[in-house]
Amino acid sequence: MRIGDLASKAGVTPRTIRYYESLGLLRSNRAGSSYRQYDVAEVARLRKIDALKRLGLSLGEIASVIELHSQDPSGVKGRRKVLGMLDAQLRETEEKITALEQFRNELKASIKRMQGGSAEATVKRSRPRE
Repeated sequence: MRIGDLASKAGVTPRTIRYYESLGLLRSNRAGSSYRQYDVAEVARLRKIDALKRLGLSLGEIASVIELHSQDPSGVKGRRKVLGMLDAQLRETEEKITALEQFRNELKASIKRMQGGSAEATVKRSRPRE
């Protein structure tokens, strides 16, 4: 099938297909014509890429696992690798959350100190001079 047909079936643009092909995520055949020809299996491959993107994997990470999904019909190897990547993302996310919570606490403390200092200044200014 040609690129437009593949794009329609997979719900992506031809530009996306060309980009994915440039990254090695998809394969086309140009035997005998100047047009890209794609196998029906590329529709499933595009759907797998989309599913992995929705999990939060980058295209680079997807490139490292997509062949495993094609080579291993059981999908076990691909799932293991994806789980490892997701575990790493989870750890990184938890570290960021911890850092953000610490930053939030520091901001709250700074605001409280500044509001306290501002209230004291207001009280001092409102006292009559002797």
